[in-house]
Amino acid sequence: MKLCVNMLNIMQHLLDFIVTPAYAQAGVQQPFSIGSFLPLIVIFGIFYFLLIRPQQKKAKEHKQMLSALEEGVEVITAGGVIGTIKGIDAHWVKLEVFEDNHIKVQRSSIGAVMPKGTSKSIKL
Repeated sequence: MKLCVNMLNIMQHLLDFIVTPAYAQAGVQQPFSIGSFLPLIVIFGIFYFLLIRPQQKKAKEHKQMLSALEEGVEVITAGGVIGTIKGIDAHWVKLEVFEDNHIKVQRSSIGAVMPKGTSKSIKL
């Protein structure tokens, strides 16, 4: 009998840990518990490692790639235009997309650096 009472008390404490009891009586406040914030902390941690951190890493790599651009490098823009850089300044890049045909694009629209000779190897 005593064993059953002890088991019931243990189960009641476990249930109180998982589901906090309702305090409906006037003047009784629920005690502060860090356990009540634990699910929020875990969810934020999951969001950070699955969403925020990879996005920050990708943005940092893109910024480094943009700062390393120089004339003569073949690039592809976010719109899919492949060309060779012929002029560059703080905000704009002059791309040669075909022999003596140039376009001006924003520096931030450069999507990736392509291997040397890529634009010449593409046949239409």
